[in-house]
Amino acid sequence: MCGIVGQFHFRGATTPGEAARDRERVHRMRDAIAHRGPDDAGLWQSEDGRVVLGHRRLSIVDLSPAGHQPMANEDGAVQIVFNGEIYNHAELRQRLRLDDRHRFRSRSDTEVIVHLYEERQAEVVNALDGMFAFAVWDAARRQLVLARDRMGKKPLYYVVAGGRLLFASEIKALLAHPEVARRLDLVALDQYLTFSNVPEPRTLFEGIRKLPAGHTLICDERGELTIARYWSPLDGPAWGAPAHRGEAVERVRGLLHDAVKKRLMSDVPVGAFLSGGVDSSTNVALMSALMATPLQTFTIEFTGFGPAENFHDVPYARQVAAMFGCRHTEVQVTAAEAVRYVPEMVEHQDEPLGDPACLPMHFVSRAARQAGITVVLVGEGSDEVFCGYPDFARLYQTYHGRWSQLMKLPAWARRAVRRGAELARAPAGRVDVLRRAAEGEPLYLGLDVVFFDWEKDALYTPAGKAALPRRAADTVAAYYDEIATRRPGADFSQQMSYVELRNRLPELLLMRVDKFSMQHSLEARAPFLDPALTSYALSLPAAYKIDGERTKAVLKDAARAWLPEDVIERKKQGFRVPLPAWLRGELAGWAEDLLRRSPLQKLGLIDFDHVLALWRRHRDGQADHSFDLWCLINLSGWYEQWFSP
Repeated sequence: MCGIVGQFHFRGATTPGEAARDRERVHRMRDAIAHRGPDDAGLWQSEDGRVVLGHRRLSIVDLSPAGHQPMANEDGAVQIVFNGEIYNHAELRQRLRLDDRHRFRSRSDTEVIVHLYEERQAEVVNALDGMFAFAVWDAARRQLVLARDRMGKKPLYYVVAGGRLLFASEIKALLAHPEVARRLDLVALDQYLTFSNVPEPRTLFEGIRKLPAGHTLICDERGELTIARYWSPLDGPAWGAPAHRGEAVERVRGLLHDAVKKRLMSDVPVGAFLSGGVDSSTNVALMSALMATPLQTFTIEFTGFGPAENFHDVPYARQVAAMFGCRHTEVQVTAAEAVRYVPEMVEHQDEPLGDPACLPMHFVSRAARQAGITVVLVGEGSDEVFCGYPDFARLYQTYHGRWSQLMKLPAWARRAVRRGAELARAPAGRVDVLRRAAEGEPLYLGLDVVFFDWEKDALYTPAGKAALPRRAADTVAAYYDEIATRRPGADFSQQMSYVELRNRLPELLLMRVDKFSMQHSLEARAPFLDPALTSYALSLPAAYKIDGERTKAVLKDAARAWLPEDVIERKKQGFRVPLPAWLRGELAGWAEDLLRRSPLQKLGLIDFDHVLALWRRHRDGQADHSFDLWCLINLSGWYEQWFSP
């Protein structure tokens, strides 16, 4: 796992002086993300000076100097910087060795990509099983090729500025280049205030883009960009229910076993994050069976809260760790530690992530690295592909009940129902559902919606309402259109999962995992997001995943091969944080000060009188606005970090 940066100066020839400046600028970009690769650093520049590639290395496979990057093929015509892991690299290497044209100098997976690129060019991505972001300079074709893995586990950002295509693993590296301006993207701002993240391809920095998951980008010597999708979870054979339930259970069991097994590939110590729930416990059970030494596991505990307050997983994780003989670490986090870290958190996010679980992700990642672990397995993705969230079961029932009846009405009747609910002062959430039905918007926008459009009427100033689009739902509508076109028989559970796979999972949850594990030079691997497992789980109809209020049914049935009933059926808790209490207690002073002096007020887009009213209601215990406030606090801290003088 590493950090990559680089540039392609496509606008004409460069002078020796310009080439030297470009090399120094990319050098600064590279070292802005030194935390991603503390073991080695490299830089390569083409003879004409127009291409510069930089790399920071976290050594995982082939720890020798032979794994140094940037790395080239035999004649130097192909140069690569690579971030990630290719789990099938040994198999690919064996095939390539049969061809006398390829000579290997290392055991690294990076060198496999180099030689495979010689044969397949940008199509190389179709052969790679792993998580990755990489850039290849192809001297023969005078083009730079960027790629991001299928699920979006590894981020890759780019910007066109000053006649250059610049790319990096993190935004802060791009901002280290003097040609990259810092301007706020207003469309992205509205999206963030809806989804608590910014969907691809935008970022909150105008002009800086994310390469979407499962896509490649090719920049030719004229500076023309060609962006193409090479994989989607909607690909593959026709969907259909298995012949019987047992077939689905066995298939999930086999795919999950294989997904965990391949992710143990490493020349450094491997551990696991453990909550005691079915997802992380399944990882631990399989890892323990496949490893020759006791597994190291890590759990977060927030001090000052009892079991009844449900803010820690310690008893459950302790039970599972003992069951499998793990070397277990319980990481205690105090409110004081959180207060000290939160200001620093903003910088590591690059752009705000509204998920409070960024806090425990930081602390547990730090503890794992301090314990000598370099690779961990995590449980992300299970709830999205197996419909594990309670909201999925509730909304599935709503969709096939009241929503379907409502959508049978003509548009004028739906509008009349909405107006009647408003006059009757119905709960705001119900009114918004009726508004969406009246306007033809989807029922489900995503799990972590912060402010619906009707809430933005109070949140935005008149200037904000004029400047900000308030059409974030259009982003989600595009996902529904895509699955309706590609998989016209998809049921509502599959549609909700696909919405999560397109936005919240890659651009919030996986961003959270990447940013806060790599902050500590720790590589995190997610078996539940193995593409084969994800595609199969998505293809299963709701009956295999939602059984009344029981979620993740087929996964839980599969896990019976490894775990006891009380672990499998434990009520879902999630990666929770005592944020409501902290914002009324230890974090209150810092949070209120930041909101009151927020530099965002100068933009005149957000009504901070309304924000402070939300704050007072939360502080006084009249309502729980902790999630809304946390997103605004993150946004204010981010803007202060990157835009204030």
